[in-house]
Amino acid sequence: NTTVDMASETKFSFNLLPTKTFSFLQDKSTLQLLMKWSMLGRISAQAFSFDQNFYPYNSHDFTLSFFRDPCVLTNLRKMEAGAWVTLEGEVVCVQAEVVPCSKVSMEMFDPLYSSGIITSSGHITKCFHDTHPDYDLLRQMLQEDGSEEYGVMERREFLFLVFKHMTLGGELCQYEDTINPYIDTTRTIYRDLVSVQKNPESKEISVVSTVIKVSALDASGVCYPAREEEDQSFSYLIVDPFRRHVYVFYHCYGVGAFTL
Repeated sequence: NTTVDMASETKFSFNLLPTKTFSFLQDKSTLQLLMKWSMLGRISAQAFSFDQNFYPYNSHDFTLSFFRDPCVLTNLRKMEAGAWVTLEGEVVCVQAEVVPCSKVSMEMFDPLYSSGIITSSGHITKCFHDTHPDYDLLRQMLQEDGSEEYGVMERREFLFLVFKHMTLGGELCQYEDTINPYIDTTRTIYRDLVSVQKNPESKEISVVSTVIKVSALDASGVCYPAREEEDQSFSYLIVDPFRRHVYVFYHCYGVGAFTL
C-alpha cells in the first residue's frame, strides 16, 4: 500500500547554503593541480542544510528526498556536454551506498611506502605495461585488481576513494612523478568535506559524517552524476548529522579547463 510507504518515509527538506566555501576550490595551488589533472571546471562541491534528524540506516530515504527536493532540483549542479546544468527531469529512483569513513589521519597511506609503490624520496615507482607506455605501480594498484599491489590499502574507505579519484584524474590528466601532490590534495578535500569531533574524556578524534555514494535515475536511465557510466564520474553526499549539513562532492569525467 503506497500510502503507508509514504508515511513511513522520513521526509527531509533542503536549503542551499550559498555562502559555504570549500578551500580546495579556492586555493590556487590546489586549483593548478586540478587543472593539470584535467578536473578543473568539472569538479564541484555544494552545501545544503536539512531539517530532520539523520541516521545512517535512513540513507536511502534521505537520498531520495534530496533528489526530489525543489530547492535541490533548482540548485544542484551537474555537467552535461561541457556545461553546468540542473536536474530537470523527475528522479524516479536513486542508488545510495554508504561508504565507510573512519580515518582521522593519513596513516592509511603508509603501505604505499612499505610495499615499494612509493620510494623513500616520495617518487612513484615506474613499471612496464603493455597498453600504457608511461605506467607506474601506483596506477597499477588503483586500477588492476589482478596486480600484486591491489590489496595493499583499505580500498572501501572514503579517504582512499578521494585519493584514487585525484590520482586517476580526468581525460587529459598529466600524472605526477611524486606522491605529495596527491596526498596533499586528498587531505585538503577530505578536511573540507568530513566533520570530526573530539571525545572530551578520551581526547580521541572521530569522524561524525556519513558518506553516501549516490546516483539518480530518471525515466531514461541514470541521469546523475552523468549519463555515461565512468568510474571517474562520481557524486558523494557527506552528511553532518549534528549541523544538519550535507555537502555534495561531484566530478564529471572529461577534458578539464586549461586556465584558472
